[in-house]
This record gives sequence, structure tokens and C-alpha cells, in this order.
Amino acid sequence: MNPAIEGLWPALLLPLKASGQLDTGRTLAHARHLLAAGCDGVTLFGTTGEGPAFTVAERRALLESMLAGGIAADRLVVTTTAVALDDAIEIGRHASQLGVHRQLWMPPFYYKQPRDAGVVEAASRVIQGIGDADLRLLLYHFPAMSSYGFSHAAIAELVRRHPDQVVGVKDSSGDLDHACALARAFPQLSILVGAELHVASVMRVGGRGSINGLANIAPHLMRRVIDHPQAVSDADHALIAALLGLLSVCPGMNFVSVYKTMLAQQTGDDAWLAVRAPLTPLDNTEAQAVRSGYRTASASFTPL
Repeated sequence: MNPAIEGLWPALLLPLKASGQLDTGRTLAHARHLLAAGCDGVTLFGTTGEGPAFTVAERRALLESMLAGGIAADRLVVTTTAVALDDAIEIGRHASQLGVHRQLWMPPFYYKQPRDAGVVEAASRVIQGIGDADLRLLLYHFPAMSSYGFSHAAIAELVRRHPDQVVGVKDSSGDLDHACALARAFPQLSILVGAELHVASVMRVGGRGSINGLANIAPHLMRRVIDHPQAVSDADHALIAALLGLLSVCPGMNFVSVYKTMLAQQTGDDAWLAVRAPLTPLDNTEAQAVRSGYRTASASFTPL
């Protein structure tokens, strides 16, 4: 098994039923669409996928349904982020037992700014608890969400303790200099960037690809960036910027609801608008601004 995680792995948006439960059929359809569009795989239960809002049982059941529906285990990354370490271990062990060895872990986020030593110990307990020699773990660096950012020292210590299991970092800091520094400092690891406008720049200094939200909307666009980071066209760069600009076209919007509104506009399926509380759909003014902006930007997709 290739220990690296490379390429384009969209942070999968998860559709909900009117009842608020996960819509398995539409999740499968969306994942198949992204894979057919050239994505290397999909990432389940990240922040874009509202992962921490779902129970361990819900996450286990959806993963089983994805595999039963024909999504290959090696085309999935499972995010094990959970408040309790034992829940993260259960999610990760279940995935590993089903052959899904690529996993993504964010430190618990209820204690603010924990020390490196505590996070290193937590990560080690998760890895040891999962007990999978084939585990290929990405450390999820998202300080705006978790209040903790993996230092170079913490990453190095985890690689020292678990050289076969810790294979990379998913950097959602939005800081280009930070992501480039990771790629230069850890050339043996897969550094995957969440900020779509930074993907090409980081790949040019050793980054290995991206896990991002925009690929739900524009997989072909992001595939072009991944395939040709040395030569991203001005048109593609401008298109990414225009689409990302919709995330802040009105103040105070949650990015998950914005992406789901874009996807609803793209597909003509307003069932995509449903989110799980405490998130809320966009209000009418916000939704119309996002839809209008999407229509304007999407006129230049060649292809989506």
C-alpha cells in the first residue's frame, strides 16, 4: 500500500433528509460524481461535511453504506475527529477493519490551546487504540476550528513515535507561508492544503495535493490545478477566486451553508440546502446573493 496520500480528495458535503438524517443515496451519488470527474478519492466527515455533528453510529453506518455502494476503500479518507478520544478510536478502528486505512484526525477542540505534549499524547493514544499497522494518518491542522495548530516539533515527535502511521498533514490554516514551510520541513510527508488558491504554490515546493471544499462544486477545475501546478491559467485562478469570494459575499455566513447553496444552484436540487443544527440555511437575501454570484462565475466554467 502506498503510504502517501496524494492528489485531490474533496471534503465531501453530506446531504440530509428533511428529517435531518443523512441521505445515504444522495451521498453515494455525489461521491460517484466526484470520482467520475477525476478526484482521487473523497474525504468523509470533515468540517465541510459537518462530521463532528454526527454520532459515531451515524458515521459507521454511512461508511458501511459507501463501501456497500461500490466506493472502494482505498478511495476514502475517514475523518475521526471527535470530542472523546474513545469515540475517535472507535471510528478509526471501524474504518480500518473495513479496509479504510487513510484517516484524518483533529485534536479535541473543547479545551482551548492545549500544549503540544498533550496533543502528542492524544494522537498517540488514538493511533495505538486503532491498532492498525496499515493506518495512514493525516494530522488535521485547523487552528481556527480547534484552537490548536500542530507545531513542527509536535509533528516531528509524532513521526518519530509512529513513523509508519503518521504520513502527512492536512493544512487548513489558510496561511500560505505556513503551508510552504510544512512542505519544505517535512518532504517525506504528504502535505495537503485546504486553501484552494494556495494548492499550486504549495505543490511547487513539495506539497502533495489538496483536501478542500470547492472540489464539491468544481472538481474539474481543481483537478486541473492538481495536475498542472506549474501552469495554472489566469482564467482558472480568477475562477477559483470568484467562487471563493461567494463565501463572504454577505457577512456572517457559514461556509458549509454557502457551499450547499452553490451545489443546490448547480444541480437544481434544493434538498442540498439542509444542514444540521446548530448550522442554519442561508436566509433569502444571502441565498440570492450566493446564487447570483454563482451563476455569474459558472458561466465561464470550461468544464466544471
